[in-house]
Amino acid sequence: MGFYEPNDSSNFSIIKMKDVQKYMEICESLAKKAASKGNSPVGSIIIKGGQIFAEAEEAGQSKQDITCHAEIEALRTARKKIGKDMSGYTLMSTHEPCVMCGYAIRFHKISTVIYKKSVSHFGSINSEMKVLLTNNVSEHWSKPPEIIRLKF
Repeated sequence: MGFYEPNDSSNFSIIKMKDVQKYMEICESLAKKAASKGNSPVGSIIIKGGQIFAEAEEAGQSKQDITCHAEIEALRTARKKIGKDMSGYTLMSTHEPCVMCGYAIRFHKISTVIYKKSVSHFGSINSEMKVLLTNNVSEHWSKPPEIIRLKF
C-alpha cells in the first residue's frame, strides 16, 4: 500500500499522461534550480484543471529555514490564491513528501499527490510514519489523498 499504478477510476485519469510528464518536467526544472543554489534537488507544483496554481523549489539551505521544503513552499504560495481548503487540487513533486510536508498536505486537504522518487527515511508514504496514508488523524483533516508514484 502507499502507491500504485493509476486506473480509470482514479482522479489521475482526469490528467492526461502527456500533461503529467510535462508537469513533472516542470518539477524537475525547479529541482535543478534548487540544487544550483545549494539546496536539495526537489521541485513541486500544485495544479487543478490543467492550471498551475503554485510552483516552488526546495529552499531550506538558501533561506536558512528547514521548513522551506518545495512542497510547503508551493502550499504557501497556493494558499494566498486558493485559501486553506485545497480539496480537488493535485500536488506533484520530484520526491515523496516528508512527514512535515505530509502533515501540511493533509491539513490543506490536497486530494492527490503525485511523486517520482521514494524517500525511505522520514517519507510520509514509505517510512514508518505514514502521515499521508493513515486514517488515525484529527477529525478536521481530510481523508488520505490519492497517492501516485510515477515510474517513468
